[in-house]
Amino acid sequence: MMKTKDSPPKPANETTNPYQSRGISRRKFVVTGGAAAGAFAIVPRHVLGGPGYVAPSEKITLACIGFGTQAIREIGGILARPEVQVVAVCDVEKDGVHYLEWSKGEILNTIRQLIGNPTWREGFNHVPGGRDVGKEVVESYYARQRGKEQFKGCATYVDFRELLEKEKDVTAVKVMTPDHTHATIANAALKKGKNVLVHKPLANRVLEARAVIETAREKKLATHFLPASEGAAQKQALEMIKNGAIGTLREIHNWSMRPMWPQFPTLPAERPPVPAGFDWTLWLGPSLDRPYHPNYTHTNFRGWYEFGGGSIADMGHYSLWPIFQLLDLDSPISVEATPSHVCAVSDQVCLRIRNDYSFPAACTIRMRFAPKGQRGALDIFWYDGGIKPAVPGELMSQNKELAEEGMMFVGDEGKILGGFRSEDPQVIPEAKMRSYRAAHNLPALTSGQSGGGR
Repeated sequence: MMKTKDSPPKPANETTNPYQSRGISRRKFVVTGGAAAGAFAIVPRHVLGGPGYVAPSEKITLACIGFGTQAIREIGGILARPEVQVVAVCDVEKDGVHYLEWSKGEILNTIRQLIGNPTWREGFNHVPGGRDVGKEVVESYYARQRGKEQFKGCATYVDFRELLEKEKDVTAVKVMTPDHTHATIANAALKKGKNVLVHKPLANRVLEARAVIETAREKKLATHFLPASEGAAQKQALEMIKNGAIGTLREIHNWSMRPMWPQFPTLPAERPPVPAGFDWTLWLGPSLDRPYHPNYTHTNFRGWYEFGGGSIADMGHYSLWPIFQLLDLDSPISVEATPSHVCAVSDQVCLRIRNDYSFPAACTIRMRFAPKGQRGALDIFWYDGGIKPAVPGELMSQNKELAEEGMMFVGDEGKILGGFRSEDPQVIPEAKMRSYRAAHNLPALTSGQSGGGR
């Protein structure tokens, strides 16, 4: 039940890499564990016996479940840590040729650079991925790292259940599969006593996400949800609001340029054969059976209700997780969606396509939250597919537009505008930001700070 594809490379200032955080030893990782939101992290190497040395008993032995393009993008940070040893790779794809990437040659070049072989798979015209590729990358990296001609020690599995049954010494697993199998795999690993690192989303259904959280709490194992963060930029914007920058907060608008994958408006009618080396039944996992089609798999999975969570599940975690935490938001009292639609011609008649199986090409979502404590009622708006809020008058007066992605906080006395995760939040227009800075004895705006528009 594993195959992976994910989002484009993150911006340089993104802080969702768990391998950059502070850490704990393998002993603490296994024995003390942590709450469901505990960090998957690493103790500095010098603590464990001198520079570059980590005792075998202190190593975190990791199994990677799912080895597609996003796993390849992230594996370098894992392999570089002396405190971690990747001992197994699991994927339903043996050595695939149908993967998708964000720029031509991106994944191939990533692997070549990682293993120090500029001619790896020269003449190969496909995007690499799958368990055999994972094994080769892991063993080639370790061989190079140790100055050896060869290194053996990475097992491969097609079925994660077999991996969990056989790999008794695995300390933790990293789940990097399509959304619809995250909860199934995470729950199974936790019940086997394995610590779990899960890519977003935690599950494709709320009920499944709750089950994972409950199991993690029950087992008291260390877990980490990749998009979880303290939200430094969001916190900065909310601190400005607390200081009276825009009056009482009424609305938060967050917009993304996703999707970056096709959102197919119709179910595929063709019945192509299942590719050699690809286990379609395991890929479906807990989902109902259906004929294989490449439109469902790899990066495309996120556009289908059954297999993914659309744009908001792809990127909304990064921007809105801290908002929910910092504002102590409960479930919304109402949610309304305004999706785009697609039309087609059938028998010389123009018809609107109605479906209950795939996400729209673009959508606006409004979530209403009831007052709580000192916070008044709040609306959060999400936009994707190229839709953005109307350009606020504060920018219009400066002949500026909203950026492709962003976050805007609307109060009854003004607005704060920042990047997608509220990076560099600025009161708009610039004159109002200058006044805010002067009132709070903050440094003056530099030439590079323009109030968030363009």
